Amino acid sequence: MVHQHHHHDHEHGHNHAYAHGHNHAGHSHAPDHFGFAFAFGAALNTLFVVAELGFGYAANSLALISDAVHNFSDVISLLLAWIAMWLAGKQPTQRHTYGYRRASILAALVNAGLLLIAVGGIAVEAINRLQEPAAVAGRTVVLIAALGILVNGGTALLFMRGRHGDLNVRGAYLHMAADAAVSLGVVVAALVIMATGWLWVDPAISLCIAGVVLASGWGLARDSVNLALDGVPKGIELAEVREYLVHLEGVTELHDLHVWAMSTRETALTAHLVRPGGYDDNFLHRICEELSQRFDIQHATLQIEASGEVCRLAPAEVV
Repeated sequence: MVHQHHHHDHEHGHNHAYAHGHNHAGHSHAPDHFGFAFAFGAALNTLFVVAELGFGYAANSLALISDAVHNFSDVISLLLAWIAMWLAGKQPTQRHTYGYRRASILAALVNAGLLLIAVGGIAVEAINRLQEPAAVAGRTVVLIAALGILVNGGTALLFMRGRHGDLNVRGAYLHMAADAAVSLGVVVAALVIMATGWLWVDPAISLCIAGVVLASGWGLARDSVNLALDGVPKGIELAEVREYLVHLEGVTELHDLHVWAMSTRETALTAHLVRPGGYDDNFLHRICEELSQRFDIQHATLQIEASGEVCRLAPAEVV
């Protein structure tokens, strides 16, 4: 009989939380809004990359060329994040019972990798150019880089609203905000070279670009690796969740608590609660609702244990 209680509760908790998770994920038109932002950002940046490469070679500016290479990695990352967002919205199948939500975490990982690879490429070229300085056509660089501030700054604004809620949107925002700052640096470098003739300023600014990209890429890599390893998502304190669950009315013990990311937007939780008095549907509904409201955990599955029988997953060292 105890086993049946476990199964029924597990089912019920799962179904309720699953439905609630979908409502939560769709509480705004965020995916539609960001779908447009990804499409517009990718198209605009592709055009800008082509222009930047052409004028960069014509002006012999490494700062412009390295910025174009970085911008191209941004276009790929925008497309990846866009595809991942589309996949995450697809329905579960018999083979993939969570759907393809995990694709968003893979996209965040790849995006972080692209940022870090871009850093290496820019740094190598800049060091080579420091050893062999070359003349730069300053006026062309100023015009194109100034256009870059507008393109990247405008695209960053499209992603600003959701940068705290989704790792891929945050990645897109970081890419674009970093690019706007980088373009500003290129303008400054070209103006300094025009005024002083110091050719080393061009590769020096390229190294600064690499530093900016490294800073934004490192944080993204850390967070996306954490999600890929089923770590507790940033912004959720496990101790607070544990404290909430263990102090629920009638609960005498909590074990086998796990919190992880289903995607870059949705968080899941499983836990065993020992409650000798049993449970009812309202108890489960209330917990799922509060986990969503207080901790932004949308997909909770709870197992209630009413008997004094020790669960084999109770020991802390058993995962």
